[in-house]
Amino acid sequence: MKKNNSKRIKQLHKEHKYNKQYTLLEAISIIKKTSTAKFDESFDVSLHLGIDSKKSDQNVRGSITLPHGLGRKISVAVFTGDILQIEEAKNAEADAIGLEDLANKIKKEKKIFDVIIATPESMKIVSTLGSFLGPRGIMPNPKLGTVTKNIYQAVKNAKCGLIQYKNDKNGILNCSIGKSKFSIKQIQENLYALIDSVRKNKPSKSKGIFLKKIIFSSTMGISIILDQDSLNSVKK
Repeated sequence: MKKNNSKRIKQLHKEHKYNKQYTLLEAISIIKKTSTAKFDESFDVSLHLGIDSKKSDQNVRGSITLPHGLGRKISVAVFTGDILQIEEAKNAEADAIGLEDLANKIKKEKKIFDVIIATPESMKIVSTLGSFLGPRGIMPNPKLGTVTKNIYQAVKNAKCGLIQYKNDKNGILNCSIGKSKFSIKQIQENLYALIDSVRKNKPSKSKGIFLKKIIFSSTMGISIILDQDSLNSVKK
C-alpha cells in the first residue's frame, strides 16, 4: 500500500531517521506510537534476505502459525467432496466448501480468501485456478500444509493465524505479524516465530549473511530499521 505523504508523515520522518537502526523494543514502540490511523493498522515486517532470487533453489517459502495470530478474521475456503471432510470443514468454521461450484465462484466473482485448503484428490480442480491463486500466494501446497486430508486441523491452524510467506524477485519477504493494537510482547513473540521459521527454511546454497536487514512498518505509517543485535532471544 502506498504510504501517506502528509505533513504528519513528513514530521515523523524528521523525528525518526530512516537510516538509523533501532533496538527491538524501540522499533516496536515507535511503530505502535505512530500508527494513528482511524482503523487498526497492520504491523508489517520486511526481511531482506541474502539469497539470489533468480535461482529457484535459493527462494524461501514456508508457513507458520503465529503465537498471537494476526488480529483479524481469516477467511478459509476448502476444496473437498468427501462427506466426512465436509463435516470437518464445517466444524472448523471454514468460510466456503465445495469443488467445481467453489472453483466457479472464485472464477466468476474473483472471490479472494486468505487461505485455500484442498485435499489431494481435489487438486485437479484447484489447478484450474492457478493463474488466479498463484500470483496471490494462496495456491494450496503440501509443503505448506494446505494440501492435506486432515481438513479439521488445517482449517483450525489457518483460523488461528497461519501465514504463508515467500520472497519476492528482489529477495525480500514481506508479511504482517499482527496489528498495531497488539502489545509489545505479542509483536515480539510473533516476530520471533516468523524469523525462526524463515531461518529453518534457509536454502543450503545461500552463502554469507542470510538475514541482511529487518524493517518494521505499519499500514499508513513510517518504516523503521531494526538493530539485529537486539534480537538476542532469537537463535542466530
